[in-house]
Amino acid sequence: MLSAQADLFYRFGVALVVGFLIGLEREHAAEGRQRAIFAGVRTFSLLSLAGCTAALLSDLSGSPWLLAAAFVSIGALIVTGYVNLSRSGQFGGTSEVAAFIALFCGALAYWNYIALTAAIAVATTVLLSLKPAMRNFAQRLSTQDVYATLKFAVITAIVLPVLPNRTFGPPPFDALNPYNIWLMVVFISGISFTGYVLMQLVNPRRGIPLTGLLGGLVSSTAVTLSLSARSRQQPELTPTIALAITLAWITMFLRVLVAVAAVNSGLLFAVWPPMLSGAVALAAYALLLFLRRAEDNQQEVSLINPFELGPALTFGAFYGLILLVARAAQLYFGDTGLLVSGALAGLTDVNAITLTMAELSRQVGGIPYETAAGAIILAVLANTLTKTVMVFVAGGPSIRKAILPTAVLSLIVLGAFIVPWR
Repeated sequence: MLSAQADLFYRFGVALVVGFLIGLEREHAAEGRQRAIFAGVRTFSLLSLAGCTAALLSDLSGSPWLLAAAFVSIGALIVTGYVNLSRSGQFGGTSEVAAFIALFCGALAYWNYIALTAAIAVATTVLLSLKPAMRNFAQRLSTQDVYATLKFAVITAIVLPVLPNRTFGPPPFDALNPYNIWLMVVFISGISFTGYVLMQLVNPRRGIPLTGLLGGLVSSTAVTLSLSARSRQQPELTPTIALAITLAWITMFLRVLVAVAAVNSGLLFAVWPPMLSGAVALAAYALLLFLRRAEDNQQEVSLINPFELGPALTFGAFYGLILLVARAAQLYFGDTGLLVSGALAGLTDVNAITLTMAELSRQVGGIPYETAAGAIILAVLANTLTKTVMVFVAGGPSIRKAILPTAVLSLIVLGAFIVPWR
């Protein structure tokens, strides 16, 4: 009995905390804008408790109609509050929708969906508090950005479900699965778009280093090329630009880990030591650059929306080609062929070969994890060489000197892990 009572009090406690959390954000936001709201901390807390109580009474009575009646009655009060505020010229139903969510969360807490209740409450509070940032993001988006995102979403939602989820033809064509190829396009574009959105939300004009860190999610190569060219025009900002490029390279190491973990978690154990070691080594140098950097608030790297159909389709074609080449190299040249294909692919793109090795190594009778990891490391090493060449060709003397330690550290760390596959 005591255990049952404790559990019941725990559920009501969760409901109370959820309502308090959402209400606290609403009341704080209202005070900041100096406007009236129909509900604050106390009302939202009571709404969550009401939802939890209604669910309890409905459970005890065995009638779902009691719960429905309670929700309709409270819903009518919320609507009435919205109507009254609208008459005074205060339009917008965000707080009212949040009130309904608090009510539903109370019921979910009683039904013991504690994790889900907490997740909904936190997500709701975050979305409510992000209004200024989201408004800034919407204003910064161009019409082209909106169209690109919508086209990509439509193509994915319509095309992906109807793509055949099987391979065609004998080896090496058995590596080509249209559904999996486009799924990887969506995955990589999603990671890149996350960085793109974050850059728009935080306004990268506030600092070059932040641009490098977030831009690395989109394309560390684009960040390297853009900032290297800028260093010729503003050599006095060399420490800041070098820091941004180094941060972009660090993000690239971490992005490889995310991609491998998402496709083949088993391969992660063979890949994380070199990738994490490279990231840590560069982070140490980035700290030194941070201490030497010059302040700047007027710089921005131009990056295209990763959901543009052209680049997405290009990546899909390139990924399919790398899959085919890697499978053929495995058939005709064994592990050596895979390592060579990894190095060649890495000269232009790390994502495609990373996904390819993760995919081929998770198949039954596929390539060994050690070989897949070796190909990925070689790809990252080759990509590092490519970006180093970009710095030396596009950048001025000062940025070349500043980035040389970044390149050397990366090559030494990756080279040390490549030795076992030679």
